[in-house]
Amino acid sequence: MQGYNRNKQNWNKGNFDRNRNNRDNQPKAQGLQVFVRDGEDISKALRKLKKKVEAAGVLKEIRDRQYYQKPSEKRRIAKKAGIARWKKRQRELEISR
Repeated sequence: MQGYNRNKQNWNKGNFDRNRNNRDNQPKAQGLQVFVRDGEDISKALRKLKKKVEAAGVLKEIRDRQYYQKPSEKRRIAKKAGIARWKKRQRELEISR
């Protein structure tokens, strides 16, 4: 095998380290953050945080992970929820006519 050299100088000449260096320089995300400006009300910041938590689906995921659900049970629940949404939409269409 000519041209195959495992020493460190040749190994790092390629693109192997390029992505790792960029990753190390970036700050790591620490979850959801809300920045409070000077003079801003805390209750407004709490409302912002609640909206972010709701949008991210954090509480739903916590509830889902509280106990194990078999995949068949998950499918059954999802199918029931879809049927309920469809029935609700049909009721709303009937009322609007």
